[in-house]
Amino acid sequence: MDVANAANALLVIDMQAGQFTDETPRHDADGVVARINTLRRAVRESRGIVIFIQHDGPQGDSFEPGTSGWQLLPSLERDPSDVVVHKTACDSFYDTELRAVLDRHAVRRLLVTGCATDFCVDTTVRAALSRDYDVTVVADGHTTADRPHVAAAALIRHHNWLWQNLIHPKVRVEVVPTHEIIARIDAGRG
Repeated sequence: MDVANAANALLVIDMQAGQFTDETPRHDADGVVARINTLRRAVRESRGIVIFIQHDGPQGDSFEPGTSGWQLLPSLERDPSDVVVHKTACDSFYDTELRAVLDRHAVRRLLVTGCATDFCVDTTVRAALSRDYDVTVVADGHTTADRPHVAAAALIRHHNWLWQNLIHPKVRVEVVPTHEIIARIDAGRG
């Protein structure tokens, strides 16, 4: 997949305050945010689009719209031209405007980042493949919490391996670290 020669859409999934509390520490949270910000700048400079996916929970939920937990992390760099898509399920495509936004911008390649690796990120990667999008998962651009049966770092390694080995007859998933994606984007500019 040649990231340098096509319009990219950077998806930033569920990087919301309610996901990053003292009760729910995320693996390498500060590093993930820093890498997302770096990648966001590169995508914007290459005329790609940035889409923040924001989970809307029901009334009383920690992700209820308008609550502090629902807010995107203040450490994320944002621009007024960035798009925000609201969702209510793990799948960022389910009953959302995401596909319409991608179609308007003629995007067929997604760069995927966010939280949580084993829930919304994984579900969105698989949903994107089912819709024939090429997907590049940012290997060091997604995070999760420790689970009762496995540590977050192991979950991240497992999903990076799993995504690389998904089978689809038309499109594929790549798992690439931030610095390599930025190098590919930079090479396409010159």
